Amino acid sequence: MKLTCLQENLNFGLQTTGHLVNKNINLPILNNVMLEAKDGSLRLASTNLEIGISCVVRCKVEKEGLFTVDARLLSEYVNLLANDQVNMELLADDFLKVACLNSKTKIKGIAADDFPVIPKIDKEKPFKVKISDFKKAISQVIFSVSTSETRPEISGVFMSFNKIAKGKLLMVGTDSYRLAEKAVNLEENQEEQDVIVPLKTLQEVLRILNNLKDQANAVEDLEIYISENQILFTCDSIELISRLLEGQYPDYKQIIPTETKTKAVCSTSELTKAIKKVALFSKTGIFDINLVFEAQKGLTVQATNTQVGESKTDVDVEFTGETNDTTLNYRYLLDGLNNIDTSEVEISLVDNNLPCLIKPKDGSDYLYIVMPIKQ
Repeated sequence: MKLTCLQENLNFGLQTTGHLVNKNINLPILNNVMLEAKDGSLRLASTNLEIGISCVVRCKVEKEGLFTVDARLLSEYVNLLANDQVNMELLADDFLKVACLNSKTKIKGIAADDFPVIPKIDKEKPFKVKISDFKKAISQVIFSVSTSETRPEISGVFMSFNKIAKGKLLMVGTDSYRLAEKAVNLEENQEEQDVIVPLKTLQEVLRILNNLKDQANAVEDLEIYISENQILFTCDSIELISRLLEGQYPDYKQIIPTETKTKAVCSTSELTKAIKKVALFSKTGIFDINLVFEAQKGLTVQATNTQVGESKTDVDVEFTGETNDTTLNYRYLLDGLNNIDTSEVEISLVDNNLPCLIKPKDGSDYLYIVMPIKQ
């Protein structure tokens, strides 16, 4: 294997694929990135056996070949090289020679024979979504996903293509204490699919998509392909494939309140500020604050801690409905408010036994619910 590649391109490929690699004592080759020089390009690939990432970068190939080297070491070394041409050559003794201007090094590697095969999916009938929309959707949902393995079916994001809403991808995350749902427009494909995607997979997708903004001529669309137990995300020269989670996702629609007895619209930033002030007086480990809705006063946010004291803040609201109150985990409440990108937020309540519904004012593509703390 012998090739010449721009440092900028090589660095991008290594940053894209190398992040997935974790130290694996039992299978050392999983610590490596696979380099495949072929047909005038360099394909870099890494896997942790759950997720596989590959990235193709342009280069000049003098001699085709396949080899693996320590991903972290190569990535950190290339990142420190000058922005110039990098020459790489596989030597006879399983060393990869890397040279750039006045820098030369040799890195010990492993033959690619034992590198795990990254699964492939037939690329037919993709679901297409705007990258900007998908990035926003991931960030608005993943924070509410359960990190516990006791219920595997909610340790990922539920993704419903065209099934719940035609022409829409619905993404849902829950840990059974709160739930977030985001709708994104789908292009072309009208097929119906429901899948559960592992949380770590979507965290990797988000990281990769965030890195794309630094690339010139970055593509606008993300293509998603689904097989029986795998999902593939592709954009430009990057592919990420992952297993899907098995199991039945809970029928979450039945816990979203369909009626409301009390509704308040207020400034998102003012409510956030009020909650942060009052939260200083919530009970340790319970994180409870009380929201009181009254026609004359509007919304009062309050908390009492016998060890510390008590605090109360009134928030100006547009109020409709009847007097009501609920007790919520303030951290969950702030998580939802931090993911609402409108200046005003709408809070709906039935009573203190049912979830509190939060969504952007006049917004229909995002909702967030928090279960009350039973007194």
